[in-house]
Amino acid sequence: MVASFGLFEVFISMIWFFIFVMWLMLVFRVFADIFRSHDMGGASKVIWSIFVILLPFLGVFVYLIARGGKMAKNEQAAAVAQQEAMSAYIRQAAGTSASAADELAKLESLKASGTIDEAEFQRLKAKIVG
Repeated sequence: MVASFGLFEVFISMIWFFIFVMWLMLVFRVFADIFRSHDMGGASKVIWSIFVILLPFLGVFVYLIARGGKMAKNEQAAAVAQQEAMSAYIRQAAGTSASAADELAKLESLKASGTIDEAEFQRLKAKIVG
């Protein structure tokens, strides 16, 4: 007898594969949150890790119920910190992180060297101060 693996079986196999991938992503996300949380001590991190390893389904679901809100706040705080770090890096790389006093000092040196005249100096000074 020839084994038949029809379209329905392929569809069911794909569904099970995607469910498995989603489960792995959820487990890794829970582990990442366990070790990223600053409000948990070392002992509670070990207990949660053992719970998730020994009883994975129950451990992950209980963790999501118990700490789901903090998990979302941790993700949000990490995203904000990453955005601020990226913005600071961009400002530093573009050279726009100087303060108003630094900008005025640069203008003074340009005026002293004769690169800009008094009118240009006053216009740029008003732009920086204002």
